[in-house]
Amino acid sequence: MNTPASEETLSLPQSVAPEVVAIVPAAGVGKRMRADLPKQYLTIEDKTLLEHTVHYLLEHPSINKVVIAIGEEDGYFHSTSLGSDKRVVVTTGGKERADSVLAGLRTTDAEWVMVHDAARPCVRHQDIDALIAEATSHTHGAILACPVRDTMKRGTGDNKIETTVCREQLWHALTPQMFKREQLLNALETALDKSLAVTDEASAIELAGGAPKLVSGHADNIKVTQPEDLALATFFLAQRNSGQ
Repeated sequence: MNTPASEETLSLPQSVAPEVVAIVPAAGVGKRMRADLPKQYLTIEDKTLLEHTVHYLLEHPSINKVVIAIGEEDGYFHSTSLGSDKRVVVTTGGKERADSVLAGLRTTDAEWVMVHDAARPCVRHQDIDALIAEATSHTHGAILACPVRDTMKRGTGDNKIETTVCREQLWHALTPQMFKREQLLNALETALDKSLAVTDEASAIELAGGAPKLVSGHADNIKVTQPEDLALATFFLAQRNSGQ
């Protein structure tokens, strides 16, 4: 089984690392957070989750631009520091994640793109290094993921256990997810034209017949979804910023 990349490995030489445009869908409202504003604008140490995420992506040497897809009636983005960064491009997203990613793809002609959740600020650069290395050597791109560690249960509609699911070969899909722009664009357009369910970018590639590579990443690359996740993200960011 693959293990997460360590700090000492997989730092890609600039001569071989491709330039990548990161796309951050940020048009969601985050209802599960039960907050009075979209979760990407909740703050940790006076910076929004979106700022933490985008600033860290831009610190990676292979990422030269970040495209953020915000909601049509977003009244929060203008108060962040991101609008003044020339490496940040803002576009209008859609109702669903796939619509926002598609809008982002249409703003760039980069060969390689990686899509990353706005509310996933704790990703590590060494995991991005590993993702780039695998995606650029695999026909159908790659995604960060974590092997499932717990016993998995399939439930019924009234919350009773129907069966225990074997966890072998099961993974939690994370982001970033990295593909050639043209490949992802075509896969998303085709899936949406056919009204197929697209839960993440890899699922669009799968629907087009592809099989993206799974790249084992660190479990602290959490997505802030529930109120308690904010405290956990605060802890992980403090650890990362202190070099631990």
